[in-house]
Amino acid sequence: MTNKIARAILMDETEIEYVITDNPPKGLMKYTYFTPDKSKVVQFFNSKEDAESPKVRERLEKIVGIYNPTLLPQDGGALGGNQQTVEYFDKLFCWPMALVKSPEFGVVCPAYPKKFFFGSDSVKAGFNLNLQGKDKKSKWFTSTVSKYLSDFEKGNLQKMLCISIALARAVRRLHAAGLAHSDLSSNNVLIDPQSGSCVIIDIDTLVVPNLFPPEVAGTKGYIAPEVLETINLDFEDPKRKLPNVKTDLFALPVLIYEYIFKRHPLMGPKFHSPIVEEDDFLSFGPEALFIENPTDKSNRPEDLKITIHDLGPHLEKLFLKAFVDGLHNPQERPTANAWERALVKTWDLLQPCSNPQCPEGWFVLYNIKNPVCPYCGQEIPQKDVMHLRLMKPVSGWRGHWQSSGEINLYDQMPLFIWHFLANTFPDEKVQDRAMKAYISHQNGEWYLINRNLEGMLSPKGNLVPAGKAVHLQKGEFFPSNNKPNALLLEILSGA
Repeated sequence: MTNKIARAILMDETEIEYVITDNPPKGLMKYTYFTPDKSKVVQFFNSKEDAESPKVRERLEKIVGIYNPTLLPQDGGALGGNQQTVEYFDKLFCWPMALVKSPEFGVVCPAYPKKFFFGSDSVKAGFNLNLQGKDKKSKWFTSTVSKYLSDFEKGNLQKMLCISIALARAVRRLHAAGLAHSDLSSNNVLIDPQSGSCVIIDIDTLVVPNLFPPEVAGTKGYIAPEVLETINLDFEDPKRKLPNVKTDLFALPVLIYEYIFKRHPLMGPKFHSPIVEEDDFLSFGPEALFIENPTDKSNRPEDLKITIHDLGPHLEKLFLKAFVDGLHNPQERPTANAWERALVKTWDLLQPCSNPQCPEGWFVLYNIKNPVCPYCGQEIPQKDVMHLRLMKPVSGWRGHWQSSGEINLYDQMPLFIWHFLANTFPDEKVQDRAMKAYISHQNGEWYLINRNLEGMLSPKGNLVPAGKAVHLQKGEFFPSNNKPNALLLEILSGA
């Protein structure tokens, strides 16, 4: 059969062309055709029942409209959005953009950007694995298949943290609107470790609380234990646990854990049953046990070299809360917002490893008294270690300060407005993303170079013009600038 051009009529009576092919890509619920320029896809339902369901249609109308963070409110999108946030989330979601009414009910979505597809050189030479043209589902990078990937495809710790921040931010945005993804998994999050990017797909099955129930239980390994434990109960049984925001908050840290450690947090050596299906059910359901549980080590692999402790206090705390306290108690699971903030704080503690053979190239230098890369054993000389402790003013208590985090410094490290002003966080709402200053480490001395931070102050309280430097010495305290909400900087050193 020769490919031919067809036309779909949208709900607003406009038309869109698509290319009919013999074997269109088919998912669990829909099959897909591309537009001639491949910038969009037109999808139709596999099941006639789904295509004709008023519930499915109403859900999609809401998702394309009032729940849509990639559309301005004045254009019918989600409340609270502006041009900046709409453009930001448009990169994090493959959000349905229009509904088709003819030749049958369907949906139009943007096509995935090219960076989320493997190229001809994505697999190492000598391996018989053809990934060219396949989309970059997370599993390719977190399973044993990753050893066949070309090194440039794999990214590093820094890139994986970048992906994790973006994913946590996207999930936080869904949850803020009262939505749940319901099937957050390695299949439905595409990642590009080269650029540190991700995009969430399969948005059309979102769970809208008290309006649209979930259509799928999820994907193995990402289904929350309480959902799996009750999966055989009738759908209407009040004891059955269905996907919701809290189950997303199980899947989210599973993905983050996989990105960073290339392993699943529950897949350890513990054996439950000789029957494979029953062993899987118990391992991921009622008997699920974190492989890094600090008190019950029965599921801990023997060769666990890199652990959550190596990521520093912010992420270690949340992983324990998610996979120990919250594993079987959904109310204890950290929110997406908590993950976003912990990941950003951890990002500020990254240290480039000086060993050119280091498998990651970066590590989290949270302990200035023990500056050793856990990935390769490279030790950083104490004279080359310096932190800035950030403290913000306590509202209503003049002269009182409270901790706002720490920054690990390295040569040429960029600093931004959120490193100098209290109550400023690098989320989608920050308008000023220009580098304000940077660190220079020369001949054993540390300098803070003002690039364009207005009102920067030296430790002696003098104004520091753009292009000039502040010499950083251990033990000094000084406000970073002359604004009322300036952060106080304390210089810490391992030497």
